[in-house]
Parts: sequence; structure tokens; C-alpha cells
Amino acid sequence: MAILQIKKLTKDFGGLRAVNNVSFEVDQGGIFSVIGPNGSGKTTLFNLITGFLKPSEGTIVFNGDDTTNLKPFEITQKGIARIFQQTKIFGNLTLLDNLIIGHRLRTKSGVFDALVNSSRIHKEEAACKKKAHEILELAGLSAFKDEISGNMDQETQRRLSIGLALMTCPKLLLLDEPTGGVNLGEIDGLISLIRKIRDSGITICLIEHKMSMVMNISDRIIVLNHGSKIAEGLPTEVSRDKAVIEAYLGPEYVANDKTN
Repeated sequence: MAILQIKKLTKDFGGLRAVNNVSFEVDQGGIFSVIGPNGSGKTTLFNLITGFLKPSEGTIVFNGDDTTNLKPFEITQKGIARIFQQTKIFGNLTLLDNLIIGHRLRTKSGVFDALVNSSRIHKEEAACKKKAHEILELAGLSAFKDEISGNMDQETQRRLSIGLALMTCPKLLLLDEPTGGVNLGEIDGLISLIRKIRDSGITICLIEHKMSMVMNISDRIIVLNHGSKIAEGLPTEVSRDKAVIEAYLGPEYVANDKTN
């Protein structure tokens, strides 16, 4: 069953068409990858799905609801979370406090609760801390919970940014280059974390340039080039697609390959 349906999505910036009539579906419970050369429209596509940009044409349906024109916080409340290419954390706070802040979207206490020190605010604070400790354990960060996040290495910060997204209790998690800036020796740990998240019941949609990782982890892949979808299918199908090979390696490579 599809958790996300993208229907003829288009985004124009003046005379530039960044996303061109793109359609696809993301099945619930899997890992779906979006790949393509630099400038192919991948991050713009994520910005459209999460409400940071509004499409020029087309519709976005998440979990049966039309989310095309919702604001980013409304889309997050529906159950879509995202990490960005650039790690976004509260660098002056501990890892634990970062995650507690990330869960505030799901709390209902207001100013009155704070003023009267209500029982609801205490229950929600306890729930936030419990959830934060669960996410720290999932992300392999429990040992660093009291460390200042800005002092941690890039891999730890990437894990924390994923943890922040998980604190919003998403049904669909969008990962924009989750291994960006991470050493090659640390990538396997992030792949393991992504699989653990998938196994917990959260659907994953990711953008990634490391093709060995994409082919190893993905259930299904779409390929964008110049804003248009040029291929879609299983990793084995996409890896053999001539349009994909040409987009990445150039028409000369395809021509030479035909002569061999």
C-alpha cells in the first residue's frame, strides 16, 4: 500500500523548471531512494513534499490526505519528518535536550499549564524524556546524552539530526544525503541505523549520492535528470538502465559500451 503518492508534480522558478511532471508512489514500510546528478531536482522535490515550496502543478497525497498546500508544521503533524543536507541541531544544548525539544510538536501543554504547574505538563515532560531516551538508544547515542552536541563529530551530529526527526513520531522519514560529510568508515553504522528505523515501522525516503549504498539498501529507486523522472524500478533494473548510465557517465560511455 502506498503511503505517499506524487502526481504530476511540477515546480517552476521563473523560466526554470526544476521539477517536471514527476509521478511516483512510495510503498509503506520500505526504503525508497531518489537519485540523480547534481541539479536534477532531488532536494526541490523534498522541499515540495515537506511544504517548504509550493508546486506550480500537481498534487501530493500522504496517507490518504491531500497535503499539497499545507504548511511545513502541518505536514510534520500529519507524520512526515525530514533531515536536511546540512546538519541542523541545537549546538549549544546536550544531545538529550535536543531531543526533548524535538518532541514538543506532540505536546499539548500551553501557557496556562506552565503558569499553574499543571499535572499535564509534568506528564508530558516525563513522556518527552522517556521518548528521548528511547531515541538515544535507537541511534546509539545513549553514552553521549549529556554531551554538548556542537562538540560532537559529524557522524554523531547526523545521528542526532535523525533522532530529532524521529522525536516528531513520523510515519514517513525523508533523509537528504544522510551520509553527507561522514567518513567512509562510519557509513556502515548509518546504514544500520536506517535499517533499524525501517524495521521499527517507519517508511524511509532518501536522497543519496553514494551509489553502492543506494543499491544495497533500497527497495525501489527513481532517477531524476533535469527535473524529469528518467527511470524507476528495482535497484538491479535501475543500475542497468541506459538513460541512467548516460545521465551519470555521459552519452560517450553508452556509445562506447554498445561497441564492446
